[in-house]
Amino acid sequence: MNQKPRLGIDIDGTVTCPKTFVPYLQRDFNEQLKYEDITEYNLANVLNCEEEEMLNWFKNNESYIYQNSPVSEGAKDILNQLQYQYELYYISARHNYLEDITKEWFNLHNIPFDQITLTGSHNKLEVTKNQNIDVFFEDKLDNAEDINHQLNIPVFLFDTPYNQKELQSGIYRINSWHEVSPLLNKL
Repeated sequence: MNQKPRLGIDIDGTVTCPKTFVPYLQRDFNEQLKYEDITEYNLANVLNCEEEEMLNWFKNNESYIYQNSPVSEGAKDILNQLQYQYELYYISARHNYLEDITKEWFNLHNIPFDQITLTGSHNKLEVTKNQNIDVFFEDKLDNAEDINHQLNIPVFLFDTPYNQKELQSGIYRINSWHEVSPLLNKL
C-alpha cells in the first residue's frame, strides 16, 4: 500500500482567516488599524507598543480568539477534498495548553486532520522534518524560507501584508485555498 503524501499546514493565518486578530487589536490598541497596516509579523512593532505589553495581551486573549477564529475562505472545502489524496498534518506555533481548544475548533468546523502538533514556538523545522512532510503551507515568511531551504520541500505561502518580499525558488505565493489543488498537481 502506498503512503499518501503529507501536507504540513500551519493553522493561524492559513486555515484561520489572516484577518482574525484585527477586530481585537482595534478594540484594545488602535480602532483605526486595518489589516493592510499589519506589514510585519511582530505586532508590537506594528502597534508601537512594548513587547511585554503585546505578550501579556496575547496571553490574555489567545484562547478566546482561537475559539472564535473564522475559517479562511475556501479552507474547509479544499481541505475536505485534499484529505483523500494527502495526509493532513497541522503544525502550529500555538502552545500545548491550547490543544483541546484547537481540536474542538477543527471538529466544530468539520475540518479534517490526521495529526495536530503544537510546537509552542515558531521553529517548525524539526517537527516538519520528523513528520516527513512533503509540502508545507505557511503565512510566516521566515518559517517558509527555513523549511524550504533546510528541508528542500516546496512551501505555499499565503499572501498577507506581513510577508511581502521576493520569494526564493521553491516557495509559491498563493492568494487563497482555491489555488492549492492545481498547484499541487503541478509538483
